[in-house]
Amino acid sequence: MLMVSVLLAQRYLSTGDSFRSIAFSYRVGFCTVARIVRSVCEAIWECMVSDYMPVPGAKAWRKIAGDYERLWAFPNCLGAMDGKHVVIQAPPSSGSQYFNYKGAFSIVLLAVVDAHYRFTVVDVGAYGRSSDGGTLTSSTFGTALQLGNLDLPEDQPLPGADHLGPQPHVFLADEAFPLQRNLLRPYPGQHLGGERRIFNYRLSHARRMVECSFGILATQWRLYRRVLGVSPEVAECVVKATCILHNFLHWDYDGEDVPRTTTVPTTPPEKQLQ
Repeated sequence: MLMVSVLLAQRYLSTGDSFRSIAFSYRVGFCTVARIVRSVCEAIWECMVSDYMPVPGAKAWRKIAGDYERLWAFPNCLGAMDGKHVVIQAPPSSGSQYFNYKGAFSIVLLAVVDAHYRFTVVDVGAYGRSSDGGTLTSSTFGTALQLGNLDLPEDQPLPGADHLGPQPHVFLADEAFPLQRNLLRPYPGQHLGGERRIFNYRLSHARRMVECSFGILATQWRLYRRVLGVSPEVAECVVKATCILHNFLHWDYDGEDVPRTTTVPTTPPEKQLQ
């Protein structure tokens, strides 16, 4: 029965089929499928989170920063951050809480990703109507970042800029997030000078790690390409389980992280900056 439960939950995560369709295929009741999917996803998170998404300490943050500098030429970077809307059916009596700017109902997956496409921090379940900045502010991670409780590494000088003194370690984000001491976003506007345009290019090159991770997640787990016909609570369990399984599939067991590419960005040509 345990094996059947795991296979049934895996079928839902990998296809996003409705509970009724899966119940018909496995010759079990609709309520049984709903109960099994939630129980298995909760067990996956509880049993694997300490191994495959542990809370980073100062040593782990320094390793992430070293990987970003070595692979993506962005020093003092602790990760790339962004939010992803997971589309769900409109919950009953929810009003416009889950209604997002794209015209659908959703919950938000806020994630921080390291230099190897792995999720370092995830926060799931925010209302779809919330902006990325608002989701960060109301999240546990955002609160800890604001209060300085993340055990971040000490400030250190940037390569070739010792005269500027020690600089803080930062998370990279897009324009939807606020500028903070440990949160870096691109310069706003379209008509920027050369140095600012180059900086935005370099930041975008490193920040794309989170966009690529979302793409890999949606490709591996096809439920992200469908409207989830479950409650927000079950959707939260499902999303957290897929994030853990994503890390499990991309975990390095030999101690040597091998990136997808080792291309280091240089000053971009004008056609890439326009």
